[in-house]
Amino acid sequence: MSMDNKRAIEMGETALGIEFGSTRIKASLINKNHEPIAGGDFTWENRFEHGVWTYHTEEIHEGLQTCYKRLVADIESKYGVVPTRFGAIGISAMMHGYLPFDADWNQLTEFRTWRNTITGEAAEELTKVFDFNIPQRWSIAHLYQAVLNKEAHLSKLAHFTTLAGYIHHCLTGVNALGVGEASGMFPIDSSINDYDATMLDAFDRKLDEKGYSFRIRDVLPKVLVAGADAGCLTEEGARFLDPSGKLEAGIPFAPAEGDAGTGMVATNSVRVRTGNVSAGTSDFAMIVVDKKLGVHRELDMVTTPAGRPVAMVHCNNCTSDINAWVDLLAEFGGLIGADIDKGELYPKLFNLAMTGDKDCGGLLSFNYFSGEGVTDLDAGRPLFIRTPDAKFTLANFMRTHIMSAMATLKIGLDILTKEEQVPIDAIYGHGGFFKTPEVGQRVLSAAVDAPISVMETAGEGGPYGMALLAAFTIWRDDKEALEDYLGSKVFGNATSVTVSADADEVAGFASFLESYKKALDVERAAITSIGGN
Repeated sequence: MSMDNKRAIEMGETALGIEFGSTRIKASLINKNHEPIAGGDFTWENRFEHGVWTYHTEEIHEGLQTCYKRLVADIESKYGVVPTRFGAIGISAMMHGYLPFDADWNQLTEFRTWRNTITGEAAEELTKVFDFNIPQRWSIAHLYQAVLNKEAHLSKLAHFTTLAGYIHHCLTGVNALGVGEASGMFPIDSSINDYDATMLDAFDRKLDEKGYSFRIRDVLPKVLVAGADAGCLTEEGARFLDPSGKLEAGIPFAPAEGDAGTGMVATNSVRVRTGNVSAGTSDFAMIVVDKKLGVHRELDMVTTPAGRPVAMVHCNNCTSDINAWVDLLAEFGGLIGADIDKGELYPKLFNLAMTGDKDCGGLLSFNYFSGEGVTDLDAGRPLFIRTPDAKFTLANFMRTHIMSAMATLKIGLDILTKEEQVPIDAIYGHGGFFKTPEVGQRVLSAAVDAPISVMETAGEGGPYGMALLAAFTIWRDDKEALEDYLGSKVFGNATSVTVSADADEVAGFASFLESYKKALDVERAAITSIGGN
């Protein structure tokens, strides 16, 4: 197999996916069997500066180049060759946010990420105008908030896009997005796989009212479906990605996608009535639907990379608070001379949590590092709460943080499954939350009262999903649908593990959630009374 992979790399018979996650930039290289054969990464973290969650542009560039350099090093160490070409490349990134540019692609403001909750006025007004839920993190909400704020940069605005769209343009010169990523910028009409024309017109009328002459159609990226021609690597793009000069230009690109879309692809969740939950720094559930839903602040309507409508429950906060507590416990271990690798500590604590009380024994926590749209909070304060008679054990302590990570997601999913009566045949999990076998699955299963499956490739995550989209661009049969390609050629013989919570675990999560909802007033009080970001 090693020799086969070496030949594939030398011949360019591979597909490369690179994804900009919130804490890591990761690359995944796959062969024609859709098997991951090499990878690279770069660790980074968002910054809160001047009231805005952001990443510096130089970090974006450095992170991409370092990730690619480490991919090449991994390939060379495994196969003894340095790649000069790939069959196709695809770029994905955390969705939404705001990156505005002038006509020469000079950046006009800091990158405003999905994590910001500074667009409440704009999101509320657009939701009413469109009769369609526009969350605060969506790109159009950021643009309209800039309009409401009369920001000076708008006089020079010629383009605005997402992080994935920006990198795609840097590498190909093409200003376009995959339809799934575009659906997090502006609402999509799935009957034509393009921006909704009625809403575009409505937005232009709002621009007229505010005295702006630019047209929204002119500043949005072009929309492309999975498999479409999204350009090729330019000479300039090749030097940008690989400053060593070894990478050849001319490599085809897949349409740039968002992490929601790549998560759907990586878990084979692009068919109607299937869904997936991605859980890491943030968490979100994506359920592919076949009917029009009502307008709910807690539900986003986006699309699969092929343009099918998807109901999305997105939560800004998931594992950050767990990570903070594990760091603290690791520090304590070091203090008493028991240094332990955190890679070993996480599974120990996660497995211990499963021995705790099913309802966490009266403990509560809120994992809100930042605001949370589902519970209508514009800021966050991580909290741990207990009553004097609560069962304060380490198992219960860890269990409450793990269950808290799924609590807000559960609140949103209840609207989809109970109010909208959306049927779900299968839910797949992926992301760091599910890394310890069965624990994350069991907690999520208790939350949604349904079986949760994790595929053997789930740990590969978004970059693997983007590599599959790149493969689909060049290796699909004529007119083959994305769901058929994934179902037959990629996941036909995939191994997965399915876990179902028992009745006591389901009842325990329900009891925990009721206490959680009642205590939201404590979180609101903390936000108003405790200073901070």
